[in-house]
Amino acid sequence: MLLGIALVPLLRRLHLPTAFDWTTLATAYWLVLASQSIFVAAILCLIGFPGELVLRPLLDHYRREPLRIVLVLIYALILFYTLSWMKACILTVDTVAILEYRERGGFRRLRQAAGSILVPALYLFAGFLVILAYNSIIVSVRFNFAYDPAFNAIDKWMLHGHSVSDLSHWALGNFPLSFFKFLEFIYFGMFPQIGAGIILVSLVDGKSRGLQFVGAILMAYYLALGLFYLWPSQGPYYSCPAHFSRFPDTLQAYSIQKLLIAHAQRLWEHFPVQRISADYFIAFPCMHIAQPIIVVWFLRRWRGIVFSLCAYDALLIVAILLLEWHYLADIIAGVSVACMAIAITDGTSLKPLYSRRIFPTSMRRGGARMRYLRKAATHTRQQSPARFKASSTAPQSGRHTVGIHLNSRADLPIRFTQPSCCGRLFVCPFPQYKLFSSSCRYS
Repeated sequence: MLLGIALVPLLRRLHLPTAFDWTTLATAYWLVLASQSIFVAAILCLIGFPGELVLRPLLDHYRREPLRIVLVLIYALILFYTLSWMKACILTVDTVAILEYRERGGFRRLRQAAGSILVPALYLFAGFLVILAYNSIIVSVRFNFAYDPAFNAIDKWMLHGHSVSDLSHWALGNFPLSFFKFLEFIYFGMFPQIGAGIILVSLVDGKSRGLQFVGAILMAYYLALGLFYLWPSQGPYYSCPAHFSRFPDTLQAYSIQKLLIAHAQRLWEHFPVQRISADYFIAFPCMHIAQPIIVVWFLRRWRGIVFSLCAYDALLIVAILLLEWHYLADIIAGVSVACMAIAITDGTSLKPLYSRRIFPTSMRRGGARMRYLRKAATHTRQQSPARFKASSTAPQSGRHTVGIHLNSRADLPIRFTQPSCCGRLFVCPFPQYKLFSSSCRYS
């Protein structure tokens, strides 16, 4: 709030523009990133949620109505001929996912989901505008390349005489250009993780938890702005004298890095700037590793999703280093910033939301949970044919007892509800079942 209030006076004092490049920023965020985020969220649902609750109902719908397959193929072919194959794939998956969600929950449920996602997304967009503005302010008052030699020296100490540029040059001599194009795909593919995190967290836990997730992301950026003001640096691609002569100019990273150096110099020399755009100059700390750590933290209940994201983030570290975006010291600082942001915004949440209070260790996997729920629902269905409430006793961990609600309509949105003393309510992505507390003596 204080940063937002002080933003316009600071921009005017430093003769920087108060206008943003709305076309570029809105297109990149609300169209490109939004479509990619829905795609990644759909893939993560297939990976992390039990197949019998996500993939199998989808396949059953298309098996019962083969015309759907024909329509989807025609739609995909039209997109393929008008757009690139990647965009066609993303938009096709997005469309199928949205239609499937609407069919399972109805238009009302779709509107509620859109509202739960839109508010955190707006919060993140507004926060990014503030961050981009202060990013330009800092570069105009602090020499952006001042600490590059120091971080390069730290890297050489940690790598026993070698630098990130040395690793990149070695890779350039041993791997084909296609390998670096793959690394670029990994590097820029980090951003949809944030959007997918907003979608999953907001849908499962509600709008408040989604805002908390975005708050953790923005807190990490605010900490990064403070560190950037103290120790401004651009990255190994600036400190390496042979970078632009040896780095392939066909890569997108080549042109972006060259442009960032030029824009940082113009800000430092106080050349007139028309609008604040998507220029991002912060090297220390590395937010490209801090943000994925926060995403993993908020999605940690789903082991499949966590393992997939960790594997991707391991490749991301390789991409960051070999494309010479950040020093090794930046990555270490990024991990620390992520931990600090989590501790500030979500420090009281020390256990996964699928905690030991509800399920014992042997039942934390999705399949085991559903086998238990199905068995309990089958037992209680004999007592009431449609909608019932049974005090079925679950295996206890601590002293916590749960029961089950079964909706008469399988497509209704269901909620897992922890008792009030546990203080959490979150939407269940699994249809048909609802947990309720029949007693809570947990201490």
